[in-house]
Amino acid sequence: MRADRLLALVLFLQSRGKVTAAQVAAELEVSLATARRDLEALSSAGVPVYVQPGRGGGWQLIGGARTNLTGLSSNEASALFWMLGTAGLSDPATRVATRKLIRALPESLREEAETLATAIHYDHTTWGEAHKGDDASQAGDASTTNVDYLSTLRSALIAHEDIRMNYVRGNGEQGTKAVRPLGLVAKAGTWYLVARPATGPDEPRTYRVDRIVNISSTVEISSGGVPTSAEFDLIGYWSKHVKDVEALRSSVTATIRAPKWALPILTNHFGSYLSVISSEGEFTVAEVRANLIIALAEQLAGWGRQIEVLEPPELRRELARIGTELSSLYSDG
Repeated sequence: MRADRLLALVLFLQSRGKVTAAQVAAELEVSLATARRDLEALSSAGVPVYVQPGRGGGWQLIGGARTNLTGLSSNEASALFWMLGTAGLSDPATRVATRKLIRALPESLREEAETLATAIHYDHTTWGEAHKGDDASQAGDASTTNVDYLSTLRSALIAHEDIRMNYVRGNGEQGTKAVRPLGLVAKAGTWYLVARPATGPDEPRTYRVDRIVNISSTVEISSGGVPTSAEFDLIGYWSKHVKDVEALRSSVTATIRAPKWALPILTNHFGSYLSVISSEGEFTVAEVRANLIIALAEQLAGWGRQIEVLEPPELRRELARIGTELSSLYSDG
């Protein structure tokens, strides 16, 4: 659900009291099916929206029509701004409306809403996929990450508290870390924690939430001088982090010659790690990238003679080695 539609829908419900899906579709200029999905998304996120079926029925916010959101409980306000994330304040089209929503909350809920609006970020592109212009305007998606850990991390963000966690690295090593959470990012459904070491001025780091195997109760372990999420530019950090990771993932480059019919398949596989150099007749010359020569070789070996690697020589030798190895293994057959 787009963030601007989410905000417009909440304000529309506040101003009109009870509305039908058809009225929402007309107001937001979307299809009837989209209007129904948006209303259901609000309800499932915990916003107090309910539907009265039948003639004269419709959708409305519990508590009736008001021009502010003081009828929202703490859990309901958290659900709304968790769903919205940074999209509301980062998009010029929704920034003013988001500010109005935050100001309309009771003071006891306002700080939490502001934290969630700056410390929860949704990146809807997969690794290797080019960013689309409207990413910042998308509201949140569900994730398969352990919801208990997400809840604990969110509580630490809101309270500006440090945590101890047991974390498993990519190589399988496990260690205990004391960190100050600065933000949570969902990239294509996978959640990442952005945090600084709790006892020093080191740069922020990124941790996959599904590699956290235990989180201790939040504790005061900071030695001071560790910024909170309110002082941290999560969108700027994440944008740079993605560029750095993508650069590492594409440090090895190869030039290949492939039939034109294979180009859509290769593009789907390599994503932004493929770029066309030239096209002539039935063949296309393209550049593909990965983090290691062997990684490229493994991805291209299955194509057999259909794809020819023009360079580098190291990749051609690695493919030849794989071919010899396979030939030796299966030659008796």
